[in-house]
Amino acid sequence: MSNGESQVPRPGVSRRRAVGGMAGVALAGLLPGIAAAAWKPDQNVEFVVPAGAGGALDQVGRAMKQFYDETGDAPPGKTFLVTNKPGANGKIAFDFLKQRPGDGNFLSLNTHGYIASYLTGNLDVLPHREFTTIAVLQDEYLTLAVRADSPIKNVRDLLTAMRRDPGSQRMGVATSIGNHIHVGTAKALKAGGVDIKKLVVAPFKSSSESIVALVGGHLELVASTTPNVITMMQSGKIRLLAISSPQRLGGAFKDVPTWRESGVDSDFSSALGIIAPKGISADQLAYWEGRCKELVEHKEWKLLVERNQSRSNFMPHAEAQAYYEREYQSMRGIVSELGLLQVKA
Repeated sequence: MSNGESQVPRPGVSRRRAVGGMAGVALAGLLPGIAAAAWKPDQNVEFVVPAGAGGALDQVGRAMKQFYDETGDAPPGKTFLVTNKPGANGKIAFDFLKQRPGDGNFLSLNTHGYIASYLTGNLDVLPHREFTTIAVLQDEYLTLAVRADSPIKNVRDLLTAMRRDPGSQRMGVATSIGNHIHVGTAKALKAGGVDIKKLVVAPFKSSSESIVALVGGHLELVASTTPNVITMMQSGKIRLLAISSPQRLGGAFKDVPTWRESGVDSDFSSALGIIAPKGISADQLAYWEGRCKELVEHKEWKLLVERNQSRSNFMPHAEAQAYYEREYQSMRGIVSELGLLQVKA
């Protein structure tokens, strides 16, 4: 205090300030425009991708970064970081997230692939139960491909061959036996009358490797997601027999029939969602849920969806959480029939 004088309030000043403060509190409760500021990130946001750079999951992280950088609320000097932590079916990334309970500045991804990995014992984390589900953003579909010169011309030819001998058409998947690509394709083959317990399935480190093996004659079939087959399909080296979407897709896939169009009562999608550490606050959840809703309307996101021929399908927190639990129970049945189930509940 200046000049060493004690600061003694004039009579009535303290009371007026107190009354004014209480009035401000009362107004904040009554008038929405004077409410306390909602939570926003107060440091760098780190988006942890459980896969390597360049793949479908990484593309989502990069699209979210671009959206956040253009429209975000980062304080001065802070940014949105995309960190790739591939390996161990997602466990490395998820363990990183586990170490940050209650911190809304960290995000990651959930897909049906991690549900399948948990069911088969390849992952000891079930993301929708062990983290906070923020939202679902999109559905991604599966394709089934043969070499361009394959004698299998359509789904009818495939089912004829595989009903007779399920092991006659060796199938490649990435990245593990029992993953969502394996499970989703097995679901369709089962609906088509194939004994899925007798399938011959080979795992590859990536879909690009499995497709190279297909073109080289080491496999008869490759199951993969839509982004991974576009280049080889357009070059004429592979031919797609079916796609797992409920309706036929457009763009590069406009001539590819769905399983249902081919007489098989099956469809399958892998829902890609955003998760955060366990224990984040209601304000943090509401912030990221709102940002995800805005993201799916952003121009760059729409371009990504169109390029990969996935489908935007925004589900807010509560709906997304219930959806992942239903899908867990549904996939459990197929994994059990494949003889790969490793969990009790």
